Amino acid sequence: MDSTVTHILTLSLLLVFSPYISRFLKLQTAPIEIIVGSILGYMSWIGGDNDGSHYFDLVAEVGFLYLMFLAGLEINLKSIIKIPKNHIVKSINFLIVLMLITPIVGHFIFGFNYIITVALPLISVGLLATLSKEHGKTDWINMALLIGAIGEVLSITALTILEVSISVGFSIEFIYKISILFIFLVAILILYYLLRLIFWWYPELKNKMMPPLNSNNQDFRIAIGIFFFMIVVMKIVHLELAFGAFIAGLFISTFFHHKRQLENKITSFGFGFLIPIFFIHVGASFDYSYFLSSIGMSIKILIAMILIKLLASFTLTKLLKLKEMLLVSLSLSMPLTLLVATATVGYRAGIVNDVEYNALILASILEVVLFMIVIKFIANR
Repeated sequence: MDSTVTHILTLSLLLVFSPYISRFLKLQTAPIEIIVGSILGYMSWIGGDNDGSHYFDLVAEVGFLYLMFLAGLEINLKSIIKIPKNHIVKSINFLIVLMLITPIVGHFIFGFNYIITVALPLISVGLLATLSKEHGKTDWINMALLIGAIGEVLSITALTILEVSISVGFSIEFIYKISILFIFLVAILILYYLLRLIFWWYPELKNKMMPPLNSNNQDFRIAIGIFFFMIVVMKIVHLELAFGAFIAGLFISTFFHHKRQLENKITSFGFGFLIPIFFIHVGASFDYSYFLSSIGMSIKILIAMILIKLLASFTLTKLLKLKEMLLVSLSLSMPLTLLVATATVGYRAGIVNDVEYNALILASILEVVLFMIVIKFIANR
């Protein structure tokens, strides 16, 4: 049978049956899809160098960007502005403590090189969209989203600076590329306040852009158009594509938060098709020939990552209970794609060897599988 046909058939069956397996094992679908994806990848049914792997990689990449789009959709900038000051202060304190203790734990206690140490405090809100869908807007989810929104921007900024410094060194080009990043961030802030002013003066524009009666799904089409437009912008300015997808989600949730039906359409499309493909791809991407040599370091990375988040969570003592602090720490310890991106940057530069690279990949898989299971167990007690 043609390899492309095998890919499509295997992925179709996995998309159909993974929710049933999830219900049978009483686990979230994401860990199930990653585990099954790794098994099928090891058996060469998906992934590898087959003819169909190119399309698989492409759809998985779009799935990851769509996951970041949904993560941005979970956060409303107008709501963040209304959040009590002590919540924002506590979130910033969390991130400051996190950055201060990372070198101590990563370099001096575990002896990691600086690439792995930089990867430890990274925060991504992508999987928080999955947790929010399952557990609802609880206190710990809201706090994790607040910390994650700030931490995501800082993490992508840090990763961009790391990548540029490795590729071009500390030169004029380095200053140029970093300047583009900060100009872009300032431009986004200016655009936000400008649009806020426009919609305040002309509120009817919202209904014209996304009318209440949507016979042609105009609202969904505009949302997807904004999603791809931001990706193109990030491609042009040579910045992280995931950041553009995240900002697109922020735009929709901030200015069109009244369109609950639109949010349901976007979420259903993502979790029904693109995002499961991404999780399957993550599992299939691991090279099992390095499993035994990298498992020890992977476990050390997991321990270090959850340790620094737990220590940082003590800044939230007056806002959350101990159980909720633990849940926040676990939910922020799954920077799946950012961990893979950091490993790729270090590996291409020759700073990270084969064992360390695969240890980071394995750690990114294990953290999702283990932490999501633990979160469900603790949250349901």
